[in-house]
Amino acid sequence: MTTPTSSPTPNEPGGKGPLEGAVVAVAGAAGPAGRATLLRLAEAGATVVASDADPARLAEAVDAARYAHGGATVTGDTVDLLDLGATREWADRTEKEFGRVDGLVHLVGGWRGSKTFADAPLADWDTLHNLLIRTAQHTSLAFHDALQRSGKGRYVLISAAGASQPTAGNAAYAAAKAAAEAWTLALGDSFRKLGGEGGPSAAAVILVIKALVHDAMRAERPNAKFAGFTDAKELAEAITGVWDRPAQEVNGTRLWLTPKP
Repeated sequence: MTTPTSSPTPNEPGGKGPLEGAVVAVAGAAGPAGRATLLRLAEAGATVVASDADPARLAEAVDAARYAHGGATVTGDTVDLLDLGATREWADRTEKEFGRVDGLVHLVGGWRGSKTFADAPLADWDTLHNLLIRTAQHTSLAFHDALQRSGKGRYVLISAAGASQPTAGNAAYAAAKAAAEAWTLALGDSFRKLGGEGGPSAAAVILVIKALVHDAMRAERPNAKFAGFTDAKELAEAITGVWDRPAQEVNGTRLWLTPKP
């Protein structure tokens, strides 16, 4: 695990931000969306606990967030999210170390596609089942109780518009995304029932994008329009904004960051 920093954040006077005091775990933190999310959560004042299967890329992402926001506590753990026991250990360790867990942002992704429906290899389903469904199952099960205890817990899944309008060449991807959405909505129902008459204190939220774009993609394809794509920084802003709304308002909802199909 990396060592956290503890000095005031220059970007936030006195180190105070909208998520000051919150502890947010980020799964799949080493990719472009993860890096942007670590930066934004750190800027907002959260203690950020990042995980990824790639230790080198994770260390780079954590170091970048800590460097950009010197007062932020940002740590990194290499976690195999396909191992439920290891995922539970990560959740338990995070709550024990920091005293609470107020969020789990699930950014584990992957894509497989084919030219036609008939050409779709079922091996793609096996891959995407693990990446998009199994990891979401494990993080939601592992962090469920801690998020419920938080009083302001949020579970945030990133999904794709294709889950609602699958295409012939994206059958496995769309089906996997739809299954992950259904699982997350079931988590939201659990929070609803546990909240009783007072309403849920925790929320499971799905952010829907068409696709993600970031600075490196624009540099590689300077003439591309990326119509309907969501910038990684915009996604990070939307993730952070989930805590600005009451749990009862956002629990069990899909929040669209791209036009509905």
